[in-house]
Amino acid sequence: MKMAWNQSINFALATLVAAFCPTHTAKAQEAPVASEPAIDITLPATDDEMAGAGPVRRYDWFHNVWKRRRTNFASRVQSDQGAVVFFGDSITQGWGDGFRGQFAGMKTANTGISGDTTRGMLHRLQDDVIARDPAAVVMLMGTNDLEEHADPKTIAGNVKLIVSALKKHDPAMPIIWCDVFPSSESKSRPAEMIREINRLVHESFKGDKQVSIVDTWTLFANADGDAKKEEFPDLLHPNKAGYAKWHKALLPVFETLGVSEVEPDDFQIEEGYESLFNGKDLTGWRYRVTSEKMRRGRDRWKGRPEWPLVDKEVVFTSKTESNDGRYIAKNGRLVVTSPPEHRKIQQLWTTREFSGDFRLVLEFRAMPNADSGVFIRQPQLQCRDYALAGPYKQLASYKPQQWNELVIEVTGGIAKCTCNGEVIEEAMKVPPSGPIGLEGDRGQVEYRRIRIQPIAQ
Repeated sequence: MKMAWNQSINFALATLVAAFCPTHTAKAQEAPVASEPAIDITLPATDDEMAGAGPVRRYDWFHNVWKRRRTNFASRVQSDQGAVVFFGDSITQGWGDGFRGQFAGMKTANTGISGDTTRGMLHRLQDDVIARDPAAVVMLMGTNDLEEHADPKTIAGNVKLIVSALKKHDPAMPIIWCDVFPSSESKSRPAEMIREINRLVHESFKGDKQVSIVDTWTLFANADGDAKKEEFPDLLHPNKAGYAKWHKALLPVFETLGVSEVEPDDFQIEEGYESLFNGKDLTGWRYRVTSEKMRRGRDRWKGRPEWPLVDKEVVFTSKTESNDGRYIAKNGRLVVTSPPEHRKIQQLWTTREFSGDFRLVLEFRAMPNADSGVFIRQPQLQCRDYALAGPYKQLASYKPQQWNELVIEVTGGIAKCTCNGEVIEEAMKVPPSGPIGLEGDRGQVEYRRIRIQPIAQ
């Protein structure tokens, strides 16, 4: 009876604290906690007791939120083992512990705490994240540091310490960094400061294959680099539409990393078409020797972005990925992976060449601001996240971070290209013969249902 009474009192107190928390804290639903955790979930009395640098919030409301959330986290450590852990502040917390059902079929844990800074997150990293032995960790953080007048270098330094600790725990565990979302100078979060945080973080993890970067800043920013009212009503926290966009941006990354389920593709190729990709491996594809024209183009770029030369042809028969990991066959998709260097030019070509007239049909899905391309014998049709990366930003039917269909019809040396039925190139000149190719530049782009049909003359 005494234990039950104490539990009732604890739950009542937690309910009262939640009711009187400031409205700017996230309203994530939390289950009542049966008992106090064995770990110390209180905020240290002084900053000197905490690793890292920069501000730590010590307002009364933050103490309450910190203790309530961390008590809840501690009660779920065992049940959260092997989950994909989301780690952040009120933006993460506001998604809710169940993520509104948007990651159904994937085990998740939400360890966001409203108001937290990167130094606070570094302090609680071991107990709230690493103790769950995550399948992957999704990081979004840094915006509250700006409101407390931290400089971008300090914020990026704490992020680097957090990633170092995650890598030490598991050197193979995927780490997904989401660029700090845009906000507003009226919220003490000016665009130039957010850009600098993201730039420094990108610089820190350049070449690191364990860290995937999702360009969530470009995804949400308006022309001035600030949040949009229709997605961030208070210019800080996303609404339902904002969370839906974030979900779409993350899902392709999760599927490629193998931490979420993938719905089987029941597509059946139409009569008269020939598949150029078997969905299982890269048979029929190769790296060609870099042409003289490509070498001259590479020289003009002066090493930005990186563009490795291919001096000897490499054929990928029965291989599930290219020798550099840039192209992989997975889940029925031919995936152009996001390069650790953030931008890196590479080209994959069919082993066959195609002459005469034909219709090439395929579907693609691009991460925010990703850049790829489809080579039609030689000329390249830009295949990107058109809404953000262009060049076809005004398409009415383009679906960001979803599957889109490209149809390329070549007749008499002229290619007409459409995306979801809308014309994007009316008359692209192409040579009489050559292979089909896919380019990688930045971000992840997936292709599927790649097929070709000769057109009778």
